[in-house]
Amino acid sequence: MRFTIQREELFKPLQQTVGAVERRQTMAILGNVLLRSEAGKLWLTTTDLEIELVSSCTPDSIDMDSSLTVPARKLFDICRSLPEGAEIELTAESERALVRSGRSRFTLTTLPAQDYPALDTFVSQAEFSLPKAQLKGLLSHTAFAMAQQDVRYYLNGLLLEVTAEHVTTVATDGHRLATARLAAALGSGEYSVIVPRKAVTELSRLISDEEGEVTVRLGANNIELTFDGLRFTSKLIDGRFPDYQRVIPSGNDKAVMITREVLRQALQRASILSNEKYRGIRLGLAPNLMRIEAHNPEQEEAEVELEIDYSGEEMDIGFNLTYLLDVINTVSGENLQLEFRDSSSSVLISDPAEPGASYVIMPMRL
Repeated sequence: MRFTIQREELFKPLQQTVGAVERRQTMAILGNVLLRSEAGKLWLTTTDLEIELVSSCTPDSIDMDSSLTVPARKLFDICRSLPEGAEIELTAESERALVRSGRSRFTLTTLPAQDYPALDTFVSQAEFSLPKAQLKGLLSHTAFAMAQQDVRYYLNGLLLEVTAEHVTTVATDGHRLATARLAAALGSGEYSVIVPRKAVTELSRLISDEEGEVTVRLGANNIELTFDGLRFTSKLIDGRFPDYQRVIPSGNDKAVMITREVLRQALQRASILSNEKYRGIRLGLAPNLMRIEAHNPEQEEAEVELEIDYSGEEMDIGFNLTYLLDVINTVSGENLQLEFRDSSSSVLISDPAEPGASYVIMPMRL
């Protein structure tokens, strides 16, 4: 293989695909990117056996159809280090690939292309398209609540529900829950899949807020998304997601409307003296008053009071401070609505500016 290409033309597909490459692999070839030339185009493929990313670019010149694999992150770092407008030439020689640009040259080891693993053949069972900004919004409003390495493996991902009229994303780690719903005319059929955590994280990085569409295809075991010249494929989590509708409280009769930034600053002030391990805070409600208290093992205490429009009965409830701040940092509206029932029930948080999203946080014993 031999090709010549402008730095910017190669940098973008490398940047798109390098995220699938783990820094520590069980197989050496998983640290490589598969370079394949076909009909004047250069195709780049990376995989970790769970997700697969495929992108392409058009070199200035390229020889006959061929393929090889080279270390992905090293090639990416080389490309990133070169000046803008640089011309890159890659030539494969025996078990080495020689990369030249100006007066710089780099020799990389290669591994046989025929040994590069591929995901199972994808068979689409459903297909729909969404604006990129809308899909990114669904992910950003819920992804933070996914579990990390939970033994309940089905929580280590994001539920994607598709009906004829809505697309819904849901995430929970058992202590909090985030849901986001988007109205969309998608035709017929209902589908429900669980997308793994790494795939969701990588998609959130790759999908921009710019104009354009994402085409989503759902299969029995995989999901495939196409956008910006990139094909993203991921295995799905085989499991049964909890009935999240049962978790969303419906009887909370104590409502508080508060300015999001005011609450965020108050929580951050109280957090200075919170327990660094458990991150617990006590939130108290009284007529026209919200009181936020925190303490730590050194017997230090913080108390912050806020004036609010509240006329209900007094109550105290404990929460994980991080969970509250995650919600506040996720929503974009000016105000937040918090709905309570009693000191042992979950709080329902919503943003009036984003009626499709809601958040549930379980109380914490202090």
